[in-house]
Amino acid sequence: MITLFYKKAIQDILANRLLNSISIITIALSILIVSAFTLFFINASDIMNAWKQGIRIMAYLQPNASEGNLPDLKKKILGLYGVQDVRFISKQEALEQLKNQMKRQSSLLENLKENPLPDAFEVRMIASSHQVEKIEFLATQIESLPFIEDVEYGQAWLGRFNNIFNLFRLTGYAIGGLFLMAALFIVANTIRLVFYSRREEVEIMRLVGATDRFIKAPFYMEGLILGASGGILGLGALFVAFMVISLNVEQDLSLGLLNIRFFSPWALWGILLGSMFVGWLGCYLSLKQFLKI
Repeated sequence: MITLFYKKAIQDILANRLLNSISIITIALSILIVSAFTLFFINASDIMNAWKQGIRIMAYLQPNASEGNLPDLKKKILGLYGVQDVRFISKQEALEQLKNQMKRQSSLLENLKENPLPDAFEVRMIASSHQVEKIEFLATQIESLPFIEDVEYGQAWLGRFNNIFNLFRLTGYAIGGLFLMAALFIVANTIRLVFYSRREEVEIMRLVGATDRFIKAPFYMEGLILGASGGILGLGALFVAFMVISLNVEQDLSLGLLNIRFFSPWALWGILLGSMFVGWLGCYLSLKQFLKI
């Protein structure tokens, strides 16, 4: 019986190639856009998490902080929740690090009469404290301690990147939702037009005793085929684009230390099933107007 429904669905698709091609392309574009945004979010989250792993809070000390104050201050910082390790960096060590980082511009530092850099504590956080809100809260706590003059952790860049990431997320949801609605609309109208072209055949089938389930089954099969075809086409286009982009981008991300990844097999199956559901739902919405569900 399923084979019969499948053959009938294929016949209807071939008989209405233009309409069904438009439906498949629309579903493919919807899957491509939604999947592309999702893949971007996955890899952007990986990059952001890896970047957060390297974030250190630098607590700069006041000039009047003496060596006798350092052990007690370090103990207080270690006692704060979220702190994994604290390392003292003297102004001399900081200047040496700066000279190593500015080897080509080292002449700029040779004529310094005194060291302008302050003593500082480098604070490393535990993995669960790498969220933006927790980093900001911990930095505020450290800044309130005595002898701490300033706290730096790249807050400007961190906040800006986080805002851009959230903006892309909202944009992806909005565009993906619009394209999915467009796909539903086009699939529903395609099935509706196919039904109109076969309405006399449907009436005859009813007269000879065919059930609504028997009549609807080929249309639902057609919707599933359209959804599956669009999903495969969209994922195929996304994979080709991913391979082209990853070959260039991966070389620039920490010399390959961070890999750009594609969807897992389970995620691909989930997207494909979602695409088939879009085709089925478009068929359901169309037939609901003509047959009792």
